[in-house]
Amino acid sequence: MTAVGARWTRPAWLDQLARLPDSALPEYFTAHPSPTHPKRQSAVLILFGPAGTAAAGAAAERAAAAGAAAARRDGVADVDVVLTERSARLRSHAGQVSFPGGGIDPGDDGPVGAALRESEEEIGLVRSSVDIVTTLPSMYLSPSGNCVVPVVGWWQTPAPIGVVDPHEVAKVARVPLTDLLRADNRFTVATPSGFTSPGFEAGGVFVWGFTAMLLHGVFEAAGLTRPWDQTLRRGIPRGMGPSVRDVARYRADRSAGR
Repeated sequence: MTAVGARWTRPAWLDQLARLPDSALPEYFTAHPSPTHPKRQSAVLILFGPAGTAAAGAAAERAAAAGAAAARRDGVADVDVVLTERSARLRSHAGQVSFPGGGIDPGDDGPVGAALRESEEEIGLVRSSVDIVTTLPSMYLSPSGNCVVPVVGWWQTPAPIGVVDPHEVAKVARVPLTDLLRADNRFTVATPSGFTSPGFEAGGVFVWGFTAMLLHGVFEAAGLTRPWDQTLRRGIPRGMGPSVRDVARYRADRSAGR
């Protein structure tokens, strides 16, 4: 990863991800096809970028202690990803960590336009600063009836970002990939409803559910995943779990075999 003028070139593993056909992606990306007429259509932005000076320095120190050679070889040593913590005031998924994004409006240029617009509204992202790498297959979240398209971007000209509307977003974090990929920051999350997902805790955020599945899937597809203890189970911190309505929908779907 190098800077060319005022722009940063994206790492090779993102190019590898962009070249993969859907058939070569991890099963998670193709196991939840969307119905013909979903209730909602949304897009999220999985935004990777060159870590800031302070973040890169801290990440480099941690990488040195846990295998800097592997981090350099993989091209992740100075790369981070943008995550947001949803406001506790929201009716759906309150307090949970997610990627910036939201519903696709009629005036949007499809999922890419929606992901960039929502990111601008939520965290103040400058749309023109992002190089779109690829869009991943649309996935259907049956508990909410939502069809979500993950849009992968490279932040070629980073600029300050932060909370724009505190009613929607409580926190914005840029988390180094070296931290997310460390075995001691990875585990499996188990909820009382029986739902399980990969989990991450790094950079002051606890990631589980759909967001963690997307991170895990992207890391797998890009060839970045390192061994971790998948038998380690952790619960969800208080205030970050699914709502009663989400649990009821999940149980109903499981009973119906969906």
